[in-house]
Amino acid sequence: MSVIPKKTGQSYKGVVDVDMLVMRARSKDKEAFVKLMELNMQSMYKVAKAYLKNDEDVADAIQDTILICYEKIGDLKKCKYFKTWMIRILINKCKDSLNLGKKIYFTDEILEVPVQEMDFDRMEFVELLKIVDEKYRTILLLYYLEGFNTREISEILELNEKTVQTRLSRGRDLFSKKYMMEMKGVGCR
Repeated sequence: MSVIPKKTGQSYKGVVDVDMLVMRARSKDKEAFVKLMELNMQSMYKVAKAYLKNDEDVADAIQDTILICYEKIGDLKKCKYFKTWMIRILINKCKDSLNLGKKIYFTDEILEVPVQEMDFDRMEFVELLKIVDEKYRTILLLYYLEGFNTREISEILELNEKTVQTRLSRGRDLFSKKYMMEMKGVGCR
């Protein structure tokens, strides 16, 4: 017997059981699917914004991702990989938009998140990510802000895990150097 109420997907402590929501969504429970999307909306926005320039294009990519996830969630083999699977779909949608020749560009603006949703250190980190090349920025974002490990990032970005580890290391070094230059007021652009 589960301690998670059927309609809310929350435990008695208010902690969301994502695996239970995924199982219910796979059974075409619309409320569970909506809750999953609500829980992941900020993550989807941050990832899409790292690829696409304006909010309209980001919204289109997220909307397409939600539709595909709803249609294909039954194909997901393991519930614990839901977020990885969803982010992979989102990245593919962003890349599709870029490849279609739409007026979409890589952006220096990572994201705009209301202040109450992020602490100051995270906001400063996100702001400083703008000065790092996109191939490092995406990996740093997924690793530090989204909590994915290098294996998961390699699956999401369809890169060799060693490549992800190398880019993570180089991205850290580049980030540190640029951070120090910013702190000294030298500028780094």
